[in-house]
Amino acid sequence: MAPSTPQQFASSGYQIEIAVQGYPGKAVCHGGLGWSTIVLMRGHGRVVLIDTGSFGQRQLIIDRLSAHGLQPSNVTDVILTHSHWDHSVNWVMFSKARIHIDGGELDWAVKEPWGLTPVPELYVRELAQSPQLQRIKAGDEVLPHLVAHRAPGHTPGHLIFVLHGEAHDLIFTGDAAKNRAEMLSLSADMTYDPAISRATMEMIWQLWRARPETILIPGHDLPMRIENSVPVYIGARKTGITAWFGETLDELHLFDLTGA
Repeated sequence: MAPSTPQQFASSGYQIEIAVQGYPGKAVCHGGLGWSTIVLMRGHGRVVLIDTGSFGQRQLIIDRLSAHGLQPSNVTDVILTHSHWDHSVNWVMFSKARIHIDGGELDWAVKEPWGLTPVPELYVRELAQSPQLQRIKAGDEVLPHLVAHRAPGHTPGHLIFVLHGEAHDLIFTGDAAKNRAEMLSLSADMTYDPAISRATMEMIWQLWRARPETILIPGHDLPMRIENSVPVYIGARKTGITAWFGETLDELHLFDLTGA
């Protein structure tokens, strides 16, 4: 199974690419899966990543940057929707970038008990004292045309980001709305308060419906647009695992996880 072709969009002077496609699934026997969406944006003199994924996605990020003649040191801005490990831990790859995160989210994350939550303790502690840190808040225009919105529920200081375009908007939801099922059911798989998550997703629906053809890019799923009042995927999921279940390294078993 070949890697998926990156999906690309253009808006507000940016070229936008789904550098790593998110996956709406959980591992059954082996702990957190954490295959999160990572977005690459280029424009206005910036090279931007929205969320940075986890350790297993580092090479994918390097490869997508390399495809555009870039290295991690060329990234100017990293925007974190929230502090959980599968979205934030790779901020350390980008030594020249400003690292944007809600100030209250970071303060909360630093105080979380070590070893007991999805917060990567050492990484948020280092970020809190890093000169790269840019504390942001809801209402800020973090980059040209990109505005932060408060979106609690998954974590207390979670932000979503809306890129305001000429024809339509793009909404980057992180884990405030991880996948299509959450948006349709208005219920969240991981939340500290279901009612707060529901209110956040209702707010996201309002933003999504406000302009025709607006694209929603969730934290663990394909991009979507609304057609006939229903969320419809843009592109096709391509996900699989190969495993050595035979007697030689040449015997690979492919497990297709596209859900088709």
